[in-house]
Amino acid sequence: MTLVPYVGDALAQSREWTNLHDNELRRRAVKAAGEKDAEALVSLTQAYLTQQGQSGVLTSPRTVEAYALGVRQFLAFAESNAVNLLRPGRHDAPGYVAAMLAEGRKPAGVQLKVAAASCLYRALRWAGATEADPFRDVKVPKDRTPGIVKRPPYTEDDLADVLEHANTHEKFLLFLVAHAGLRISEALSLEWEDVDEAARRLQVRSGKGRKARTVAMSTSLARATRHYRALYAPGGPEHADGRRATPLTHVFRYADPKTARYHLGKAFKAAGVTFRGFHPGRKYAGTRLVQQIKDFGRVAAHLGHESVDTTRKGYAQLAADDLKDDLMGW
Repeated sequence: MTLVPYVGDALAQSREWTNLHDNELRRRAVKAAGEKDAEALVSLTQAYLTQQGQSGVLTSPRTVEAYALGVRQFLAFAESNAVNLLRPGRHDAPGYVAAMLAEGRKPAGVQLKVAAASCLYRALRWAGATEADPFRDVKVPKDRTPGIVKRPPYTEDDLADVLEHANTHEKFLLFLVAHAGLRISEALSLEWEDVDEAARRLQVRSGKGRKARTVAMSTSLARATRHYRALYAPGGPEHADGRRATPLTHVFRYADPKTARYHLGKAFKAAGVTFRGFHPGRKYAGTRLVQQIKDFGRVAAHLGHESVDTTRKGYAQLAADDLKDDLMGW
């Protein structure tokens, strides 16, 4: 019988590296870098994030996934350009950035790939495999176009059309994103006790950065919640059939954003509206609230943003003539 190592949570996976003696840790890291072994180097980077990253074992799965993809893409570049990972040349890192920009990648996307490659090198230094830090002084051009312009929110007509074709489940999910402004990970983490449609509020227990917040419900969301609870709460006619991927305490029967994309995508397709993901819904909430209450701070709190600048630049948009009433009579 062949013994297979246990593959569990991030902490368990990191022990593949942290249980090694320092000399063996260095030897394996050097070997992986020399062979450009993508699986081993991704594993090493994830172990570093778990042990030494800013959020440690609580690092978001989405961050881990994005960094894993970024490491693989950098290794593909290193392979095709004969980059020595342990002794990179001074033009290798800037060359990687230039190659991505030449391919037409946006600066924000390039910045994310550079962050992943930098994390790989922090992991290699942590393992004692190298002292190289090739991305330390690398500059990525800033994209001056506001995020709200590059990736605009859904329009009022978009959402109205989708709601006409959505079922109870799809309406509830859409209102959570486009009225409550929840990230999809926050929506899928909701438990029944977090949702109080009578008081028109819900609790986000672990938002981005593990910050909790109370979110006000719109009238439409409260109504959609009542209908959803009647069908899907424990004891309801559409309750779990024993194949739930999430505990019975959770509002949704699934925890994977891909499944949520499938469900909401059906409603968009039926309405003839292009589904562009969940963030345009959050941006709809931000834009509508800013235009209504003219207070970026309160909108930032609603969306769970740590910085008002994040709301101002990427999630909310005032009308071009917003000041016309204030300027009347000047």
